[in-house]
Amino acid sequence: MNFWNSTNSMFGSNNSTNLYSLFSERASIKNGTYKRLLKSYFGTVGGDSDGNTTTRKNRGSDIIDKLLKEKMYPTVSKETKEANANLTSGLGSLQSSVSALQKESTYEDTENGATAADKVVAAVKSYVTSYNDVVTASKSSTLSNKTAYVANMMSTTSKYANELSEIGVSLKQDGTLQLDETKLKAADISKVQKLFSSDNIQSYGSTIASRVKFAGGGSGSTTNKTDNKTDTSTDTKKPAITGAAGLKTDGEALASSELFAKSKDKDGNETYNVDKILSTAKSFVSNYNKMFDNAESSANSGVISNLAYIRERTKNNSKTLEEFGFTVDKKGRMTLDEDTFKKADMEKVQNFFKDYGSYVASNASRVNYYMNTNANAASGYTSKASYNIPPVSDYSASI
Repeated sequence: MNFWNSTNSMFGSNNSTNLYSLFSERASIKNGTYKRLLKSYFGTVGGDSDGNTTTRKNRGSDIIDKLLKEKMYPTVSKETKEANANLTSGLGSLQSSVSALQKESTYEDTENGATAADKVVAAVKSYVTSYNDVVTASKSSTLSNKTAYVANMMSTTSKYANELSEIGVSLKQDGTLQLDETKLKAADISKVQKLFSSDNIQSYGSTIASRVKFAGGGSGSTTNKTDNKTDTSTDTKKPAITGAAGLKTDGEALASSELFAKSKDKDGNETYNVDKILSTAKSFVSNYNKMFDNAESSANSGVISNLAYIRERTKNNSKTLEEFGFTVDKKGRMTLDEDTFKKADMEKVQNFFKDYGSYVASNASRVNYYMNTNANAASGYTSKASYNIPPVSDYSASI
């Protein structure tokens, strides 16, 4: 029976509800408020049938001490402790196995006789084992700041199920992976290298590496050696120049009807102000690249998550973007062919940016928010691998 269930049975529904709502915080225990409330309660309840007040007070005191101990030091089962330890160590192993698959040397023969094919097979086997250990441990772990990222990692793997299947890695119903070594050996190792490419920030390997990093598998935060606390402080007095605020403005402009308002030329024909639209599009590209250049190396999970959303939306719309002259390279940087853009159907451009421009602007706003505050989105991932973005309306108004 957990603490609140035990208090329900002793206090009755009304009293326990009040206790939960008013004194559930750890601080109320540390400052003595919680204990005083319990003393007050047990001082007013009826005594034994024989009217023995001393016995009543002693029993009340014992219960108070027990409740305080359970509240301050909740019991964690041996199995849970083991799962937490396995998850933490497993994430370190998983990071190493992903790193090995991202190294070019893994795909090259070595002088000691080890072939690239053999090295790739060994690396993939290690990855599957480490991945499964993490998934298994996460199911019994109480480390929600880690398991949330594991859930997102599993969601990513599901999206790449077809590509993984081509190299002999299949996804089981329980979320773990199964390796067909024969199929892996017969596969073209270039497929494995492409899947885990570190050059392509949108690859499966790069995405998994990012999730493992923020789950605690790698360093990314600054640690204060004097008190062993993670330093996530950010100077909020002077906003960082990241390009995100400018991208928000450009995205909103391209999504608006004002920018695409037609005017009559000297012959009375209604036309778009293509030069004005092009100028905004060029600024959009410039701020898009500036944002990624400045924010991509951030250790803040809120920054990285929203960059990933923008990158994914851009990838999904790459064909339409190319039609308008926008292209994205392997590093995720955008370029614009002005001639192609000028020849594009501006009505199609407008309709496209109503959705795409708004989406990019919204997430760019959040990138800017996380870059300039102490906020971190680690708790934003849910157990279902979705992501809950905190409200930023107050902050958005200032940028």
